Amino acid sequence: MSWTPCNPDPTKPDPGIYDCATYPVPLDYAKPKGETIGIAMLRRRASDPAHRIGSLFLNPGGPGGSGYLWATTTRFDKKVQDRFDLVGFDPRGVARSNPLRCFTTNEESDALWERATGVPVTATEVRDTMAANRDYAAACGKNAGPLIKHMSTINVVRDLDRMRQAVGDAQLTFAGFSYGTLIGATYANMYPSKVRAVIVDGNVDPNLRMTDGLEYDRQRAEGFELSLKGFLERCATAGTARCAFAGGDNRARFDAIRNHLRTSPVTLPSGAEVTLSSFTSQVANALYAQSRLAGLATSIQALDVAINTQGARSLTKGQGVTGAADLLATVAPQALREAPAETPYTSDDSYYGVNCQDKPYPPVPQLFPLAAKVWELGSPTFGRYQAFDAPPCASWPAPALTNERYTGPWNKKTANKVMVIGNLYDPATQYKFAQRMQRQLGDAVLVTVDSIEHCAIGRSAALNVLVTDYLVNRTAPAAGQTLKADLDPFPAV
Repeated sequence: MSWTPCNPDPTKPDPGIYDCATYPVPLDYAKPKGETIGIAMLRRRASDPAHRIGSLFLNPGGPGGSGYLWATTTRFDKKVQDRFDLVGFDPRGVARSNPLRCFTTNEESDALWERATGVPVTATEVRDTMAANRDYAAACGKNAGPLIKHMSTINVVRDLDRMRQAVGDAQLTFAGFSYGTLIGATYANMYPSKVRAVIVDGNVDPNLRMTDGLEYDRQRAEGFELSLKGFLERCATAGTARCAFAGGDNRARFDAIRNHLRTSPVTLPSGAEVTLSSFTSQVANALYAQSRLAGLATSIQALDVAINTQGARSLTKGQGVTGAADLLATVAPQALREAPAETPYTSDDSYYGVNCQDKPYPPVPQLFPLAAKVWELGSPTFGRYQAFDAPPCASWPAPALTNERYTGPWNKKTANKVMVIGNLYDPATQYKFAQRMQRQLGDAVLVTVDSIEHCAIGRSAALNVLVTDYLVNRTAPAAGQTLKADLDPFPAV
């Protein structure tokens, strides 16, 4: 393994504690001596090298999330940073690691996705959205190259084990968040004897995810609804002095806003337009972090005022509408792209590259609009939103071969216990997924955090004590613990 000193943020003085590397792995593990691709890695060297334990590999999720800069994370306590090299990496096809690209220019991408609606309702919106998704899959088949056939999680795990060996660790120490929990669970079952300490935080249900993509997505919609319910209830309990959207029956008021937006976008005094798509995406985005909830409440309250005041354009800034509701007029970004732009197309398409190989979907595009109608009956805010997340997979040009997917078993006995962490009101990976993860793994313990947030490490001091003890000393936490988050989303003023 060849590391070179580097500065992850060239706009600031070099702290002198980071190294970079590009590690070659096989493009196709069926041809291990064939073509290779490079995995971009960033290492924060252990602060106490005399007592260094090894490397802590990190994955932030996605799929398609860039993990390179996670070597700079402060989510872990000082003892962890003292004893471990923190190693972030971009998985294959992501950001700096041979990015999977379905377009050659941003203009091509923009022109295609401008035809799609995030939460399509009308027949025209649904038709145009499905056509754009079909054309997107075709563009991926045309432009992405051979890597598109080898993006599934099993390959990321094979890469990870090679990186473990390359840094000289006899066993893996790993923390995976969100989709990264599937990486951790897959590693634990492909290489059970190599598990030193594996943390999975914000868990997928590995068995369901790898056997039924549609049902998994339906249950994800349910998770967002549960998180929204928790937000509205805790807002109401906090009262209007602490949460702007607490007044009256805030559940009924929220539903009325959503239903209004299904047929009538709202133009704000700034000229910005709130649509059902922008509203839903921003609500979903805010539920990912307790720190965003108070601001979300203020924005929704402002939008409620705009809808229920005659002539929204005539409202003044003094009425609190301009600015606060404007947040809801832009579609939230789907993923964090940290890599510098090196081509006329500055993004990558790893999200679908992984999901369409991992998650089996029927090759029947017309099922997605039908699912949307059914799912929104039980999940009125997020059912339709979630149903239109994966239509490209119905016509994906590179379905995974049998040897390109790991579908279990998930209960292999690991050398050391796995630590599973779940938030009670996690929107993207609902709490029962964490419960299922713990039950499916061969030897795992679940720690619960009472929080409206996606993932928990770094958000609870009590949890971080357990995380540190587990990583440093391999002491698994006691089962049955429910911990509090540090942040009150609606603090007293």
